[in-house]
Amino acid sequence: MKRQRGVSLSGLLMGIAIIIPAALLGMKVTPSVIEYYKILKAAKTVGKDSALQSASVPDIRKAFDKHAEIDNFKKITSQDIEVTKEGGQLVVSFAYQDKIPLFANVSLVMDYEGSSLK
Repeated sequence: MKRQRGVSLSGLLMGIAIIIPAALLGMKVTPSVIEYYKILKAAKTVGKDSALQSASVPDIRKAFDKHAEIDNFKKITSQDIEVTKEGGQLVVSFAYQDKIPLFANVSLVMDYEGSSLK
């Protein structure tokens, strides 16, 4: 006798019930994470720019705004970043929250923070 192989209908439905919500959550969260990495890249680029090491804070903010325009991120602006110096090195840091609506009145709140040193 041949033994049947494959997935039963109930197994298929259970698998779909797990995969679809995980995929939907991933599709909602991924753009937020991508934008965070764009902001982090801009902060690191501005923080490591040797021409800006002795620049004023408004000049550093303008450089960050240029990166924001090029990378097209809108969650934070140059007014939301903190510019400091640690050990003679320029440090650009930021922190913000992103609220992602999931369904009905359920949302996912993600706290992001980064620095040009990390």
